[in-house]
Amino acid sequence: MVAVPRYLAETYWWAYVHPNAVRLFERQWLVNLILWGNFSRLRDAALDALGERLDGRTLQIACVYGDLTNRLRARLTTGGSLDVVDVLRVQLDNLARKLRGDPRVGLIQGDSSALEIATETYDRALLFFLLHEQPEEVRRRTISEAWRVVKPGGRLVIVDYHRPLARNPLYWPMVAILKTLEPYAMDLWRHEIAEWLPEGLHIEKSTRFGGLYQLVTITKR
Repeated sequence: MVAVPRYLAETYWWAYVHPNAVRLFERQWLVNLILWGNFSRLRDAALDALGERLDGRTLQIACVYGDLTNRLRARLTTGGSLDVVDVLRVQLDNLARKLRGDPRVGLIQGDSSALEIATETYDRALLFFLLHEQPEEVRRRTISEAWRVVKPGGRLVIVDYHRPLARNPLYWPMVAILKTLEPYAMDLWRHEIAEWLPEGLHIEKSTRFGGLYQLVTITKR
């Protein structure tokens, strides 16, 4: 049995841990509203960065409300596979209901900061709005683990919050929202994701919605 990290149980019980949270948030319209109408755009940008046709092995680190995983599954080629790892059994059970027993998709209960997965196992990995929910040290280990399990020539794709432009009308509302509900998220306003990665990597970064969101793609050479 995998222990639920303390920061997750204390900070995000209302969003992920309690079964009532799953029943509340597993609504496509709601996850889109939380991201100010940008869920579909960010989802598709992440999928396009991973590739139009996904052969080999793909890893999604942490379950996501909405249809991201189903859209990701739809890009698998014949023989391609997808594994999803999450520390919460309630989240994996929810995803299993959405996937309806697809044998190409494996569900793994595990901690993103200490993956029990062999090094250089996957052709690509995805972190979709996970890092902002983690304390810095956990975030650093999660990125390191994601990078470790990707094969040479593979790709790590990250989508998350970013410091918006000062003229973005959501700048101050988002400060209030994140400081109240997402206490670790402001780290991504103060630091570049590249600061938590090894030096010398080929990193591509773009921002969306007035800088509020970022897409980072790292190719492993």
